[in-house]
Amino acid sequence: MLTEILHLLQLPDMFPFIVPCAGVGGGIEAREHVELLPLMKDTLVFLAAIGTLFGLGLALAAKKFSVTIDPKVEQVKEFLAHAHCGACGYAGCEQYAEAVVRNPEVPPNLCVPAGTRGAEAIALLTGKKAAVRERFFARVMCQGGWSMSEKRCSYEGVQDCRAVILTGGDKACRYGCLGYGTCARVCPFGAIAMTEDHLPFVDPDKCTGCRKCEAACPTRVIEVLPESQQVLVSCHSKDKGSETRKYCRVGCIACGICAKVCPFDAPVIQQNLSRIDQKKCTVCGLCVRKCPTGAIRDLLLPRPKAFILPHCTGCQICGNVCPVDAPSGEKNSLHTIDQSRCIGCGICAVLCPVHAIDGTFNAPQVFASGEAREKAA
Repeated sequence: MLTEILHLLQLPDMFPFIVPCAGVGGGIEAREHVELLPLMKDTLVFLAAIGTLFGLGLALAAKKFSVTIDPKVEQVKEFLAHAHCGACGYAGCEQYAEAVVRNPEVPPNLCVPAGTRGAEAIALLTGKKAAVRERFFARVMCQGGWSMSEKRCSYEGVQDCRAVILTGGDKACRYGCLGYGTCARVCPFGAIAMTEDHLPFVDPDKCTGCRKCEAACPTRVIEVLPESQQVLVSCHSKDKGSETRKYCRVGCIACGICAKVCPFDAPVIQQNLSRIDQKKCTVCGLCVRKCPTGAIRDLLLPRPKAFILPHCTGCQICGNVCPVDAPSGEKNSLHTIDQSRCIGCGICAVLCPVHAIDGTFNAPQVFASGEAREKAA
């Protein structure tokens, strides 16, 4: 069969023409065709040998440089979100899966989008313990939307905060949110939406704390903070109070009232801006009520109010520490709390020696702490 094919490929038989060739004596002789069969046989043998040689070389290289994939890595990847958001601190989901399998120091709960179930499954696969990890959310440290703040110029151009900042920004406050939605566009989970007043709204159910919005914000008004941080100074301005008043109705003016009313010395005025020390803050919300511009936000609203349980001993400590005089009652008798006055600060619940106050936002933690102390005793 091969011989017949090669015989058909002898083109001069189908298209006869004179092929000049060098003669023996240096002259020129003419032949009507060239015998291709011997030439093709030698060529096929040569190509087959070269192909075999390269094939063996590739097979040996593939075997020598092959990478063994740990099946646990593939199993861990099934429980990850595959969003490649970087919240875990690694370049992507595959890199985190390899690290958590191979490195005993890498915890199994770093993938925030995977949630508690994902962390427990990864811990089971890797033989580690999935500790409870506090969630982190993106917080917008500015309330000065376009209706609440002044502009210094009219911007016409690319509707992107990073483009606007190249012109110096169009808002009078150079520290505030520009309101062009860059953070919403870079969020891989769709957790950020722009309000009608051109301020970002973060959905805590979707936010994973990946910090992409924080990195993209040119004025750095977005901060990723722990879930327990429920009282915030939602202002980023470091201008003097008199200047802030001119261009923003809800900016911090560094008046210091928050520092004066806080019983725990949590707020501190630094660079014309109030900052709350979260290690001292008990989320009582007293500073929120006293702030004259509303720059301090309470994320616990509406706050649950306190009520007294029947085993109250009437020690009157709650009445002495309450900033709004809500508790009342005779000594050594059951007390009551005026719900119209109670602001839900939770101070009384923390200081009650017999844990007779319930209903506050911090009551579960107070009861758990009391039970732990009783067991330890």
